[in-house]
Amino acid sequence: MKAIIVGGGGREHAIAWKLLQSPSIEQIFCVPGNGGTALLPKCTNIAMAAEDIEGILRFALVQGVAFTFVGPEVPLALGIVDAFRAEDAPIFGPDKLGAQIESSKAWAKALMQSAGIPTATYAAFDQLEAAIAHVRFVGAPIVIKDDGLAAGKGVTVAQTLAEAEAAIHQIFLNPNLNTDLGTNKLVVIEECLVGEEVSVLAITDGKTIRPLLPAQDHKRILDGDRGENTGGMGAYAPCKWVTSDLMAKIQTQILEPTLAELQKSGIDYRGCLYAGLMITAAGEPKVIEFNARFGDPETQTILPLLESDLSTIILACIDQRLDQLPELTWLPQSSVCVVMAAQGYPGSYEIGKFITGIGKAESEGAVVFHAGTKLKENTIFTAGGRVLGVTATGEDLGKAIAKAYNSAKYIEFEGAVYRRDIGKKGLG
Repeated sequence: MKAIIVGGGGREHAIAWKLLQSPSIEQIFCVPGNGGTALLPKCTNIAMAAEDIEGILRFALVQGVAFTFVGPEVPLALGIVDAFRAEDAPIFGPDKLGAQIESSKAWAKALMQSAGIPTATYAAFDQLEAAIAHVRFVGAPIVIKDDGLAAGKGVTVAQTLAEAEAAIHQIFLNPNLNTDLGTNKLVVIEECLVGEEVSVLAITDGKTIRPLLPAQDHKRILDGDRGENTGGMGAYAPCKWVTSDLMAKIQTQILEPTLAELQKSGIDYRGCLYAGLMITAAGEPKVIEFNARFGDPETQTILPLLESDLSTIILACIDQRLDQLPELTWLPQSSVCVVMAAQGYPGSYEIGKFITGIGKAESEGAVVFHAGTKLKENTIFTAGGRVLGVTATGEDLGKAIAKAYNSAKYIEFEGAVYRRDIGKKGLG
């Protein structure tokens, strides 16, 4: 069967790589894809924007694909699933209403509050002055969030009132935020949760929900979790400190009540529900935020450990028969993904830098997932902020870390930067 993958990042490369391991997959079309997907066998990049819903739908219908997998959040928020469902075209992902769980943090907080899901206390404001008055009343530390989509970079954990006020001004005064989807300016202000963060990606058909392996992302640009927030500089899985008892709490206190509340709201949510969680010192999980799609870079570290057939999982979610699927099976190993980024990221950066050493890195045992790359005349060049995800597995986390970094050292491009401590928190 044929499939479409919407998106052009590391997550989409990892999805394509995993789907091609299924004997039932004959052809994959990546829209628009990247330099890495262009090199995969039985994979073709289509020069079409991920937000071109009408074009992608028309292409899917003409090609007669078995399903379309939506990677990024923006097409979901724009209603790509609604358009496909209207034409009975199989697609993996929530509809526009369901995607609000990511596209509007205020909407998601209200849903959590209604369902009694453990999360930080919050307030939402559409006026700058009222938001400033609130933070001055509450004090710091405090968390300031852009209500809309911000590519994983719309959150400020303010340690001082000055930081909080600057973040609020940035959200209300920056013309580039909250405009793509035509939404109003809105800021969400939350209490600052303290603990250890973990990402739990779950698959659902709207009736049943199953978690994947817990992973830990590394958001900050610099070692030691310092510097600016990014879309993610690396991840490891599984998090052995997330015990079976804790996973049971996450299932019964967060995943299942969230799905039930979505059902109560009349939302047919099929796809991935990604819970970004804080585990408190008392061992209690609290939701930091939800996403409506697979995480990036968590996908690059989770999928290499998945033994079950990914195409079978996707179709079970689309067809609402997840309860009939056997338990997912996993390799008894650990996985680490180290993101190599362009100098200047998450701010301004240059593209078009020649990349070498990918083949050598893979000969050392890593899988190199492309994120911001472009293939031109059989040569790979940088084309984004996060450029590559060097992923390695090992019989334990220490060996996976060593293999990932031993492989990454062979890859070179001008201005390449990456953290040297991905996964180390999981060792201790």
